[in-house]
Amino acid sequence: MTLLTDAEASKYWNERHQQESDLRSGGDISFDEATNYMFYLRRLTMLMDRVGLQNNPVAPLYLLDAGCGKGYFSRELAKFGHQVDGIDGSEAAIAHCRELGGGPRYHQTTLSGWRTPWLYDAVFTIDVLFHILDDAEWARSTRNLASLVRLGGKLIIGDWGEDGDRVYGNYQVVRGRDQYLPLLDACGMRFDGWEPYRFRRSPIGLYTFTRIG
Repeated sequence: MTLLTDAEASKYWNERHQQESDLRSGGDISFDEATNYMFYLRRLTMLMDRVGLQNNPVAPLYLLDAGCGKGYFSRELAKFGHQVDGIDGSEAAIAHCRELGGGPRYHQTTLSGWRTPWLYDAVFTIDVLFHILDDAEWARSTRNLASLVRLGGKLIIGDWGEDGDRVYGNYQVVRGRDQYLPLLDACGMRFDGWEPYRFRRSPIGLYTFTRIG
């Protein structure tokens, strides 16, 4: 099957965010609303384990939700007192996030193009990088996200945990640990492990890396 072009993928996601509910638009399109709600809660729990179960109103954690979609993870983490930036390439998704408000700051941008004058305690991108179909743009995006993590901070990535790449449909390319580990090692990131979601038959899980250099 031929993969979508960049322009086709951008159009697909903008229309999907306009037409689907908050959870289905960025969740699993084959799940109903209730199942997607469970799926989001499952991933949020795993994400909290990695970000840390603490908050401090005087010294909040600075977090980046890279590929935030309609902002579920951004809003939930902001409720804990964290300072959250949410970024996404979809104009419709970012407009929806800004309309809902809830604490995070939202910006329309590519993952490879986001720049800030500060670094983050944790950068997470949940089931987003495998929707970047161009290999060079995927690598630029991954490197850029790593560059935004402070020393000792975490980079959390949702993708599959085996070696090799797999294509699903025309808008998803999962990439294996044989791609992630050497690329991020060169960025000064230590590999801490991969854990599957263990949700239905999903092959996806969370990689965790820590900046050590």
